[in-house]
Amino acid sequence: MKNIITFLMICFCGFALSSCIGTAKSTANDNLSWTKKVGARKTPKKQTVYWVNTYGATNDGKTLATPFIQRAIDECAKNGGGTVAFKTGAYLTGSLFLKSNVHLRIDKGVLLRGSTNFDDYPEIDTRIAGIEMKWPAALINVLDQKNVAVTGEGKVDAQGKFCWDKYWAMRREYEPKGLRWIVDYDAKRVRTFLVQSSEDVTLKGLTFSNAGFWTVQLLYSKYLTVDGVTIRNNEDGHGPSTDGIDVDSSSWVLVENCDIDCNDDDFCLKAGRDWDGLRVNRPTEYVVIRNCIARKGGGLLTLGSETSGGIRHVLAENLVAKGTGNGFHIKSATTRGGVVEDIHFRNVVMDSVGNAFMYTMNWNPTYSYSSLPAGYNYDSLPAHWKTMLQKVEPAEKGIPKFKNIFVNNVEVKQSKKAISASGLEQSSLDNFNFTDVNINTANAGEINHAVDWTFKNVEIKAKDNSKVKVKDSKEMKL
Repeated sequence: MKNIITFLMICFCGFALSSCIGTAKSTANDNLSWTKKVGARKTPKKQTVYWVNTYGATNDGKTLATPFIQRAIDECAKNGGGTVAFKTGAYLTGSLFLKSNVHLRIDKGVLLRGSTNFDDYPEIDTRIAGIEMKWPAALINVLDQKNVAVTGEGKVDAQGKFCWDKYWAMRREYEPKGLRWIVDYDAKRVRTFLVQSSEDVTLKGLTFSNAGFWTVQLLYSKYLTVDGVTIRNNEDGHGPSTDGIDVDSSSWVLVENCDIDCNDDDFCLKAGRDWDGLRVNRPTEYVVIRNCIARKGGGLLTLGSETSGGIRHVLAENLVAKGTGNGFHIKSATTRGGVVEDIHFRNVVMDSVGNAFMYTMNWNPTYSYSSLPAGYNYDSLPAHWKTMLQKVEPAEKGIPKFKNIFVNNVEVKQSKKAISASGLEQSSLDNFNFTDVNINTANAGEINHAVDWTFKNVEIKAKDNSKVKVKDSKEMKL
């Protein structure tokens, strides 16, 4: 990770707006004392090492080693914890389930390869893309555990193309039937690393590649650290929905020193979808993301589109986007509800991005809104279809709110559009504050249905000489 830190230092020390990392001006609205409390509070301490090879795991990369690796994990946990490690080589495995007080160490020279057989990933009760349902377990799972670590300089290759191929085949079948809204849930692709209903979990130093679906999901958990992780999901082609790191209805989370190249949101915060997300009503809050790079992907920092439980108290700082789809993206839908608030985005460099700043409450309608076509019998539908079709009542509960957003010390070297911001007539974008922002862009963009925006020392240089178009907004100090 030293290369990442060096690269970040070069980027930030070259700022025209500040001399180096950490010089961003604080504002009267900053109340970030909570940031000192994020991250795992402890890690496994017991020193005993359990070698998976002793339990029968073969390092030829071809023989399924799942039961032998799991046996080592179980024995380690039974004896009060310790370290589970691998001799140099490659190991083919399906779902692994870590236990409290266990440290899974994947050293340099060790490669874990994900099985390409769906049968090697048993279904569990979980939440995926905002709704609770049965879904395959991830490749590596931490479920209902405490004090767990996964570290090392090795690599985990999920070999996810078998999931990508399944998804695209289903997409071609579902879309003509008017079922775009459910295909992602029916495809049941495999995540790489899942932390669910757990606490004090550390993930550090590994390289992940070719995720079948999301790479790292942190769900219903607290006091988590993700440090120095590299994600390369484009080695075997272009996989759909291969998010980098998803913080999902979790709290007290630290993500730092990570480098992500994927095909969907790079660093993403989520909190449930529509009726089911409002039922669960669990926020994502107290999250720090710092000293990270997003390369290819949907967004350097994305909040949503699953916002039902609320997303709040977020600090994202010292970040770089290189060729990323969006810089700072907040997205939701009119059936989703939830409040996104108290978000701090500062000390950021973007280069060759799509939208530097994009905010929308009506994101991707063909995916976001569920409607059952004619010819289906509701009583015979799968349970997750019924969940998706459940209406939010009263409808007003589905209207999201974005407010109290603070953007400070950002340089955009090149973008297609500076700002694309659209609130709703019944839910404006409130109290967005931009300070010390310099944007070079093709087009300045637009702001609709906004209230109380402030630009201070903001310069937008558009190649087409356009200015930001403001419509149906008030109290705008631009």
